[in-house]
Amino acid sequence: MTDTDRIRWGILGPGRIAGDFFAGVAQSKTGRVEAIATRDPDRPGLAERFPGARILAGYDALLADKEIDAVYISTPHPTHAEWAIKAAKAGKHVLCEKPIGLSAAEAEAMQTTARAAGTFLGEAYMYRLHPLTLRLIELLKEKAIGDVRMVKSSFGFAKPFEEDHRLFANDLAGGGILDVGGYPVSMARLIAGIGQPNGLIEPDQVFGVGHLGSTGADEWSAAILRFPNGIVAEVACSVSLAQDNVLRIFGTAGSIEIDHFWFAAGKQGGTAVIRLLDAAGKRKDINVEEPRHVYSFEVDAAGEAIKAGRGEFAYPGMTALDTLGNLKVMDKWRAGIGLEYALETPAIRTRTLTGEILRRKDVIVPSGHIPGIEKESSMLALGMMLFSTFPAASIVLDEFFEAGGNLIDSAFQYGGGTQDRLIGEWVRSRGVRSDVVIIEKGAHSPLCYPDVIAKQLTASLERMQTDYVDVYFMHRDNPDIPVGEFVDAMDAEVRAGRIRGPIGGSNWTRERMDQAIDYAERTGKTRPSVLSNNFSLAEMVDPVWPGCIASSNGAWKSWLKERKVVNFAWSSQARGFFTDRAGREKLSDRDLVRAWYSELNFERKARAEELGRRLGKDPIQIALAYVLHQPWPVIPLIGPASLAELRHSLAASAIRLSPEEVRWLENGERA
Repeated sequence: MTDTDRIRWGILGPGRIAGDFFAGVAQSKTGRVEAIATRDPDRPGLAERFPGARILAGYDALLADKEIDAVYISTPHPTHAEWAIKAAKAGKHVLCEKPIGLSAAEAEAMQTTARAAGTFLGEAYMYRLHPLTLRLIELLKEKAIGDVRMVKSSFGFAKPFEEDHRLFANDLAGGGILDVGGYPVSMARLIAGIGQPNGLIEPDQVFGVGHLGSTGADEWSAAILRFPNGIVAEVACSVSLAQDNVLRIFGTAGSIEIDHFWFAAGKQGGTAVIRLLDAAGKRKDINVEEPRHVYSFEVDAAGEAIKAGRGEFAYPGMTALDTLGNLKVMDKWRAGIGLEYALETPAIRTRTLTGEILRRKDVIVPSGHIPGIEKESSMLALGMMLFSTFPAASIVLDEFFEAGGNLIDSAFQYGGGTQDRLIGEWVRSRGVRSDVVIIEKGAHSPLCYPDVIAKQLTASLERMQTDYVDVYFMHRDNPDIPVGEFVDAMDAEVRAGRIRGPIGGSNWTRERMDQAIDYAERTGKTRPSVLSNNFSLAEMVDPVWPGCIASSNGAWKSWLKERKVVNFAWSSQARGFFTDRAGREKLSDRDLVRAWYSELNFERKARAEELGRRLGKDPIQIALAYVLHQPWPVIPLIGPASLAELRHSLAASAIRLSPEEVRWLENGERA
């Protein structure tokens, strides 16, 4: 490869590991370092450490440089997500030093942005691309030690304590798990995944223990991983305790040991030794000689992917799914020892992942006015049932708000109050209470009684640290209680100012809603004007949960239109029925089969697929657009599990369906 064909790398951050990467590029076959970005361009020794590279003042200068193809990010952990996202948006390919993000949620956001930009994004676990790793995989595939049963791995060193050093600083996400714990975790997952599809299998159990030092960083820690195929892994890491750092793999016919696996044959190259012991303890040494710098292999693997137009490493490099799986384990490990970084808390993380003040950007979510609410509201509501941490929830909430969304759904019982708390934390940290519309639900069965409404609303308001909610639903109905008692209880909260918008019922029948409306009109109480029942292109065959009610048929549509009741439709995308998870021969998901499988629904799915092909959209996006284009008032609730899922759903807002297409999706009749 000529010099002009090489990937032109820019290094973001001139720290110690940047020097290792620079040395690796020098011995690579595909790259050259063009520039180094630093916030202190006058720092002594930069030209000597990075000979031949231009020194740029500031990270933005590197992203704006047209002579740079790809960026290597070697800044402190907390800045990885911000600059990887900014680099992708600038059209730069990215190799990001591990950990790629502080959490799986951050990594997923980075990957989502890179996919949208069409750029490469890889996590720099350099050992994964070294010939030593390839030889180990060969041995395990050949059953050199029989079937693997257990893995023991550590990466630990004794750094003298310095309170302000990044390794001990909680506010820099210091400690062992993020700095070096990912190495043994990624190795255990690599070994367990050999022979599995895509080389991946995730542990179904993770148990972590550890010691948090005086600064709140994890100084030493260990975890047990149990995989579905029976493999058990013991992993350990430390920044203030020296460990032997030996990889040990135990199988039914022997074992393997490798010293200091992470640096293979040494940073500068050399010979690594794989010690193969049979069941009797007889030892055989397998030498793996490699003169090249250990970092040069990841440089070439990234370069080859970029040249081929791939967005991720090839196996055994860290693929996108591999990176997410690794960080999910590390998230659980952190949770197991109670490790929280202050910079992830609502009090400090008051800006978006890219460090910006939250504001409207590319508004694509439709908006309008819900009767009973003065402020404008998005006609799409975001549910938060699938989130359990503030960093993950805030990424999705920020994106929803930037796209024009402000209608947020919660309930007293969701996550034992977790969703109430997360929504409240986000609202306070962003200062947007007057800009958002919060839906709250309470009095779910079996506690479906009038007096429960006030008690649970009090708890929800305390969790959210707000004085009021904008929309309130009873989460279920109790036909044994006169409906007027429920109306009275909700009306009392309206008059107290704790509900400042419409009230209604979730999973209520037309008959009970009629009775509630008639009672309110007769007694001068607040009239129930909202409903939250299921509605989607697929009609619910059997209740998703006990007591659930669908409002998808003609009688319901006529009633909603006549009564001027807005339906906040849950499961508006039929819980995955319009994805490839569903099919006449796909019966593994019993709940999906039970709730949604019918000939009518499969016919509608086929039409959604056909229209999707014509419009260049996925069937599930067509299904959401169908709900948005109803001639009667309906607001779909969506419940994404990630930023990618949110963006996919939001894209449905841009689909324009004619009344004829809506009717055709429903009944197959063409005009």
